[in-house]
Amino acid sequence: MRFLIVGGDAAGMSAASRAKRNNPDLDVMVLEKSGDVSYSACGMPYNIADPDRDMNDLIVRPAAVFREKQGIQVLTEHDVQSIDPKNKLISGASLKSERFEYGYDQLLIATGAGAIRPGLSGFELPGVMVLKGLEDGRKIKRFLATNEVKKVIIIGMGYIALEMAEALRARKIQVDMVKPRPVFLPWMEQGMAEAVKVGMEQKGVRLYPGHEIQSIDSTGNGYQVVCSDLSLKGDMVLVAVGVKPNSRIAAAAGLQLSVDDAIAVDHGLRTSDPNIFAAGDCADAYHIVTQKKVWIPLALRASRAGWAVADNVCGKNIRLQGVAGTAVFRVFDFEVARTGLNAAEAAAAGFDPAAVTIEARSRAHAHPGSSAIRVYLVGDKRSGRLLGAHMIGREGVAHRINALAVALHNRMTVENFSQSDLAYAPPFGPTWDPMLTAANQLVKKL
Repeated sequence: MRFLIVGGDAAGMSAASRAKRNNPDLDVMVLEKSGDVSYSACGMPYNIADPDRDMNDLIVRPAAVFREKQGIQVLTEHDVQSIDPKNKLISGASLKSERFEYGYDQLLIATGAGAIRPGLSGFELPGVMVLKGLEDGRKIKRFLATNEVKKVIIIGMGYIALEMAEALRARKIQVDMVKPRPVFLPWMEQGMAEAVKVGMEQKGVRLYPGHEIQSIDSTGNGYQVVCSDLSLKGDMVLVAVGVKPNSRIAAAAGLQLSVDDAIAVDHGLRTSDPNIFAAGDCADAYHIVTQKKVWIPLALRASRAGWAVADNVCGKNIRLQGVAGTAVFRVFDFEVARTGLNAAEAAAAGFDPAAVTIEARSRAHAHPGSSAIRVYLVGDKRSGRLLGAHMIGREGVAHRINALAVALHNRMTVENFSQSDLAYAPPFGPTWDPMLTAANQLVKKL
């Protein structure tokens, strides 16, 4: 039996490796459009911050290792352009424009997501970059190494945009950020978002939310981002306005799409065709709080989904619960984390939400190095159930959010969570952990 995989990053290579471990005799073939497989895309901003680091440091395992040590056929620079579900065939072209066609018994689409490039004038200019794949990271590092870049304009203010702002400031490069929507971090409790915004401005980043971008012009010695009421000049432009699922070949093959045009899959990662799976950033998922379909591209979900597909291909019956949208990122001095729903999302999903925001300390009273942590919790008035959380602080945020994610997966009430027996020692938190303080306050509201 041939298990064919389209896409060679987190979901694809996780599936390929696990399938081979499950069944060493299985014919496993991976076709990857780029020249890279199995790399840490999330590490690219931190790599770019250090001009002496090689971008190839982020490659977890080269394609040759998969071929030689695991017996997986890995074909890089092979662009799969169409799927024929009726005849179980895929076809496309290699980088050398050589046509290919391969048959499959079971197929996994793991094509990930692609960076959005607005269809406006100037977005194709050589100094206008995106950051999605490893080759994008290489291009940015080459541009910074071969040009005198004193200022970069970043279009967008999402996770990657914020991480890249910090990376560029670490290289003493001025950063201006601009986006059409007027609210900075619109998904976050606004008092907390304002604290992050002020922190960025204190590090020298200039923020311009609420300006509609019209074009990017070349000035001869740089670039100008032209908005309806503003113009920003820089030596490079980074477009970080988000990503979209690479679902084109799935749609053309007649597979069902879902929210945000992600490929629709069930709890076992099967698409509308029983012989085709989809996993990673190209596929949707169930939200564990609402049980509704969502598209939230996450690295852990991609790897876990790859494992599940491999197990199902090898005869098991694996079903994944879904996602809570748990995420964390660092921007300068702040750790910023979230899981589950905010109050507006909870109301839209049919809950009757109440929310609290509290400020506590990261360590015990008077312990050296203590700093503020803010916690935002959302619960449901009708059931008492915990629905979501946001958290910011200078330390202790990234791992605290995981406790709240576990509570969401187990459908805990706020009151039950408030009774959790959490660890205490002065270097790590006060006796009443900030999460417990927030939960106690939210219980009163509920």
